[in-house]
Amino acid sequence: MRSKVTVVLLFLNVVLFAYIYYFEQVKPIDSAGKTVLGSEVASITAFTRSSPGAPDVRAELDPNRGNTWWLTAPYEWPANPNAIARILNELQLLKAETSFAVADIGRSNQTLASYGLEQPALTLTFHAAGKDYTLRIGDDTGIGNRLYVLSPDGSRIHVVSRSLAESLGLPLADLRAESIFTIPVFEVRSLNVQTPPPSNLKVRLRRDAAARWSFETPILARAGKSAVEVTINSLNALTARNFLSSHDTDLERSGLNAPALRVTLEGNARRETLLLGSASATAGEYYAKTEDRAVVFTTAVPASLLDVLRTAHETLRDTRILDFEPGTVTGLTIVAPGQPELTLQKLEAAAPAAGAKPGDTPARDGWQAVVRVSGQAPQTVAADPGVVTDLLQKLHQLAARKFLSDAPSLGELESWGFNRPDREITLRLSTGGGPRGTEPSTLTLRVGTSPDKPGEAFAVVTNAPFVYQIVPDLLDDTPSAALAYRLRLLRELPDGARITGLRLVELAGGAEVFGVTNDTALTPESLSGANLSPAARQALGALLGQLRTLSARRFTAETFSAEQADTADGPRPWKYRLDLTVAFAGGNGGGNGTSSLFLTDRLGGSTLLAGTADFGGVEFEVTQEMLDALFTLTYAERHDPGAPAGPAPAPAAPATPAAPPPETKP
Repeated sequence: MRSKVTVVLLFLNVVLFAYIYYFEQVKPIDSAGKTVLGSEVASITAFTRSSPGAPDVRAELDPNRGNTWWLTAPYEWPANPNAIARILNELQLLKAETSFAVADIGRSNQTLASYGLEQPALTLTFHAAGKDYTLRIGDDTGIGNRLYVLSPDGSRIHVVSRSLAESLGLPLADLRAESIFTIPVFEVRSLNVQTPPPSNLKVRLRRDAAARWSFETPILARAGKSAVEVTINSLNALTARNFLSSHDTDLERSGLNAPALRVTLEGNARRETLLLGSASATAGEYYAKTEDRAVVFTTAVPASLLDVLRTAHETLRDTRILDFEPGTVTGLTIVAPGQPELTLQKLEAAAPAAGAKPGDTPARDGWQAVVRVSGQAPQTVAADPGVVTDLLQKLHQLAARKFLSDAPSLGELESWGFNRPDREITLRLSTGGGPRGTEPSTLTLRVGTSPDKPGEAFAVVTNAPFVYQIVPDLLDDTPSAALAYRLRLLRELPDGARITGLRLVELAGGAEVFGVTNDTALTPESLSGANLSPAARQALGALLGQLRTLSARRFTAETFSAEQADTADGPRPWKYRLDLTVAFAGGNGGGNGTSSLFLTDRLGGSTLLAGTADFGGVEFEVTQEMLDALFTLTYAERHDPGAPAGPAPAPAAPATPAAPPPETKP
């Protein structure tokens, strides 16, 4: 009994396998809506398109090139991935509208030629799963925008959508990739450019682990990161235009036997080289080929890119002269001929105040200016962090207008003024300069000028042989006087201090321009009831804010004279005196204090000088906000016919004496 059951089961298995084989491998599709090709189309690795009167087109999936598709006939070239995907998708989803057996067409006196399948206009042979399959595409059906297709085994004729022929019949120009270079900029590790004899210049640039570019040949120098990467992107944008047939290819006529340029990009374990020959008949296009492929084509190269490639040793150099990060500077020394040495030193930030909250703004690092004169003790003054930061940014951004020499002689250095430089600036860095350094170091810049070359300046950096031409503005940006870097903040009244009186007097004749007082405090609110025009009230409010936090735009002299100001055009008498009365909080600092500012008239669109005996005596330019407020009060209001006769004291505020009290320093 058991033997009979076993035999029956074996027989059923044989029937089942025969059924599967018949329907999956042998039996042609005979119903609409079924896929024409089997599961093998999912593993196509190559295909060849053939048509009468045209060269065969073959595409292959290359595992040695990152599993990318390449055209191997009629020439070798990267394939267009979108076009390949369209063809593969069309084959995988190819469905029959209807089909009929080839054996049956003879009954109606038809042959394969009747359907255009004897010598088809298009034949596709593809390789999949270790086998070759051939698909013949015949004539149109005449209705329904469909066509005839012969199955790979030749047993059935299918009626399919015409989209199959449209996908398989794409022009060769659409099947090939346009780009010449395929290595993206982030992968490029080196760029090489070579020009033909007699110059035979070889330029090699390499990117390090920190993404910084540098020259390896013909000089050892920094390269401009942006300039190099823009050039690589421009190379990646080049496209192949027209391909020459093999019988039209003449390397001598196209100039490719001795190319005008050889450009190589190296990436991760791959490199691509473009050979650029002579100009073609089409304007702006040149004959070209890649080093590893024989096909010759034309490409349009912008003139700007050609100029950069031909002079890459200059145009791709980093124009920045000093390689440092401003945040790493701990001090700098400025030396000018005939002037004492000036040093700007960075002070460590103060510790957080007691009770400071985590979200509070941390204190900024301070700076001090130190002047050293031989035989005298060093003179120290607080330096303005904003001014020093601006100076460091200008040094950081200092760029060469022209690269003059990479190996200057002593005579050339003297002719450019380096025997007695106009400036010698030494930076002390907490690192070795740039992000690569780790140890403290110094960096010295020397700036020279020549009477034979007016309007030009020249720069060299220690431990580097290069000489640069720069704009001479750097000499104005790097004065060697401590006054240029002095802290701009002169006074900041404490929170408990109140301004109770403000009086402006014209010194010639003693006429009072305006005077306002308030026993409590002069504020924009306390001025609201005063007999003032809206413009004057707004100007006084702005002036009070400027006087509470008194800052200089820049300093013009470190001494003060009550008779005259030291202007660029020579001594000039002061025109006004501004008296300020301040009431301080109780305690040791309690009581009233007064201070006075002497003012010139407006000297220009943005210049008005002030001087005071306070703060050790100093003259300075006022800020633009203070100038605008004073100009409104001294000129606009006094010359406005509709303005009040003069500002009156605020209501309910006892007037201060007409004459200012004796001056005392707060």
